[in-house]
Formats: sequence, C-alpha cells, structure tokens
Amino acid sequence: MSVPLTLLGLLEREPSHGYDLKRDYDAYFSRGRPLPFGQVYATLGRLARDGKVVISEVQPGVGPERKRYVITEAGATEFDAWLTEPLEAEPHLQSVLFSKVVLALMLGRPAHEYLDIQRGAHLERMRQLTEIRRSGSLVDTLLADHGLFHLEADLRWIDTTTARLDALRAEVVKA
Repeated sequence: MSVPLTLLGLLEREPSHGYDLKRDYDAYFSRGRPLPFGQVYATLGRLARDGKVVISEVQPGVGPERKRYVITEAGATEFDAWLTEPLEAEPHLQSVLFSKVVLALMLGRPAHEYLDIQRGAHLERMRQLTEIRRSGSLVDTLLADHGLFHLEADLRWIDTTTARLDALRAEVVKA
C-alpha cells in the first residue's frame, strides 16, 4: 500500500486535516495496522515539500496548530497516473515458503512437516477471514475475499508441492 498516494487520493476527495486523513486511512485501508500519526505528518511534510499538497489554512488547536491540506495539480496528476496504471500481474516467483521447502530438502529436513504446519496456519487464517466476511462491512468483506482467494491459491500450491516432494528432493539434492 502506498501511503503517500493513498493520502493524495483522500485529499482529492476533500481537503483535510492530518487527524482526519489518519482516521479515514485507518477506517478503509489499515485493517489491524493503524497508520501512526508521525507517519501521517511526515508523509504530508514530504508531499508539501514536493509540491503535491499545500496548507490551505491553519487553525489554533488544543495542542499543535491544525493544518488543512489541499492537493495540488501536481499531486492530482500523480495520483491519477497511479490510479489508472494497472498493477503488474506477475506472480511471486520467489517466496519465503518456497525457499524453506527447497532448503529443507537440501538439508535433509522434513519439508512435508513444514508444509503441514503452513497449511494449518493458512486454514486458521481462512477461518478468521471467513468470520470477518460474515460479520464485517462490505469493505471488510471484500478485503477478506481478497485474502481468502490468495490463501486458497497458496493451499493449492502446498498440496501440489507436497505431492512432488520426492521429485523436488531428487532435483535439489543433486544440484
């Protein structure tokens, strides 16, 4: 997730204070990983430095002054380019799980046990995401679906790899 570009998108919707940006970011995008206030203000500072946002007004607050940020044309142009550019559709060709399996086989360790443990972890996470789908908002449901589909693909890979462990062992041990 690109925090600067996401903040630009929220500012394109409406000028906002840093606190409001953090609230909206956390409500829609963080899902268990709230954006630290320091990161919000540091990011806004860099965006201002780079001419992508400006401060439209400053209001006194209980603590520090409250600054209202507005996206500039340069910021809107960058956000629009990011929004309309498709993500690279290349699958992850190197993963930690793959590395663990190959190294376990090379070292004569029980790769099938690692795969079984990972399968269990995936199934537990799928149960959690399924509960979110049942009880969450539409935003939560769509994010849970995204996670579930990725976990399903991982489980298929785990099953396929488990079935091919002997052949893979022969290939990596002779290398």
